[in-house]
Amino acid sequence: MPLILIPLALLALPLIEIGVFIWVGGEIGVWPTLALVVAGVLVGSLLLKRQTLSTLRAAQTEARAGRVPEREIVHGAMIALAGILLILPGFVTDLFGLLLFLPPVRDFVWQRMRSRIVVVGPRGRRDAPYRQPGPEVIDLSGGEFRRRDGAADSPWTALDGPGEDPNDRGPRTLH
Repeated sequence: MPLILIPLALLALPLIEIGVFIWVGGEIGVWPTLALVVAGVLVGSLLLKRQTLSTLRAAQTEARAGRVPEREIVHGAMIALAGILLILPGFVTDLFGLLLFLPPVRDFVWQRMRSRIVVVGPRGRRDAPYRQPGPEVIDLSGGEFRRRDGAADSPWTALDGPGEDPNDRGPRTLH
C-alpha cells in the first residue's frame, strides 16, 4: 500500500464516521444511536478480554511445544487492533473491529500478510526453536573489565588492550 494512502485514510475515516452517524441517527434517532455506540464499547471490551486470554493460552501451548507461536502473535496483534477499533466511537470502526474478532477473518488476513511478516525465534533465526536450554551469560569478575573514561561507544572494555596479556584474565563462568 502506498504511504500516501495512510494520511488520506486517516482524514477520510472521521468524515465517513460522521456521515454514518448522521444517517443512523436520522433512521433510528439520537438516543438509540448513542446507545449503540456505548454497546459497541462494552461488547468490544468483553470480546477483547475473552479472546486475548484464549490467544495467550494458544501461544503458551505453542511455545511449550518448542515452536514459534507466529500465528498466535499476529492474531494477538489483530485482536488488540480490533479492541481499539471497537472502543473508538463509530459504526465503521465497530464493523471492522467485529470482523477482526472472528477467527476465520483473522486467518484470512494472516494468510494474506504472511509473506510480508517474519516472526523469528531466539538469536534472530527463523528456524530456531522457541525455547533454548538456557540463556548464555558470561559472568565477569571485577578484574576482568575496566572503565574507559570518555568512551563514546561503550563505557566498558575487555582487558586485552595494549600491554596486557589476553590469556591472563582470571576465571570465567558460564551460567
